[in-house]
Amino acid sequence: MLTADQRIDAADRLYAAERDRSPIAPLVRDYPGIDAVDSYEIQLHNIRRRARPVLGHKVGLSSEAMQQMMGVNEPDYGHLLDDMALSEDVPVDTGRYCYPRVEVEVGFVLGADLPGEGCTEDDVLAATEFLAPAIELIDSRIVDWQISLPDTIADNASSAGFVLGAARVRPSEVDIRGIDAVLWRNGSEVAKGRSDAVLGNPVTAVAWLAGKVASFGVRLRAGHIVLPGSCTRAIDARPGDSFRAEFSGLGVVSLTFGGV
Repeated sequence: MLTADQRIDAADRLYAAERDRSPIAPLVRDYPGIDAVDSYEIQLHNIRRRARPVLGHKVGLSSEAMQQMMGVNEPDYGHLLDDMALSEDVPVDTGRYCYPRVEVEVGFVLGADLPGEGCTEDDVLAATEFLAPAIELIDSRIVDWQISLPDTIADNASSAGFVLGAARVRPSEVDIRGIDAVLWRNGSEVAKGRSDAVLGNPVTAVAWLAGKVASFGVRLRAGHIVLPGSCTRAIDARPGDSFRAEFSGLGVVSLTFGGV
């Protein structure tokens, strides 16, 4: 584990990397003793420093393939802040990011608080007011996405932005495990998947998240948005790209990147 001073130093470096759009070397290189607990504390330090309202949370590493690649047996999580909310109608300033990519997700909008430790899938279904089509914008403040688990956790689980489509569907109105998703870039299909790619059921990811954040004194509250993980592989976002994600039974969501 790292010392308190080392955690603050690592947080400072990540904060500056995001502010200046100047990615840094992997933390595991310069802090060889860093572990997941250190990394969550680094993430939380920067979240507190930003002093922005928390709109929700995201789950990362929620597919078996990503967990195998990272050598882990559970997901990770990050925060969704109000200044990370994007609009379907306003092009993203691509220059704000280091290596932007998009992921397709089934968004959860909570209508009630979730319990922390011991949260079940039934609890999640009871508390979820709506499902919504979503795109998450992910980014890495680590050079060339050369990330290990501590790197991505410390870097807010590589989260940078998100947008929800207009549709709102109650969980009882759709098979949450069987939502097909297709992502189009500039009119060409670039990725497709299904919602059960997320831990077999996105609801499982939300229940895991509720228990995990509770260990850091955090609760998932009514009104929060939860992104449980991607249905598809991540796709690079380039200046001028226009994305559209289509979900069976859940509607559509779009995101455009400005620049040339």
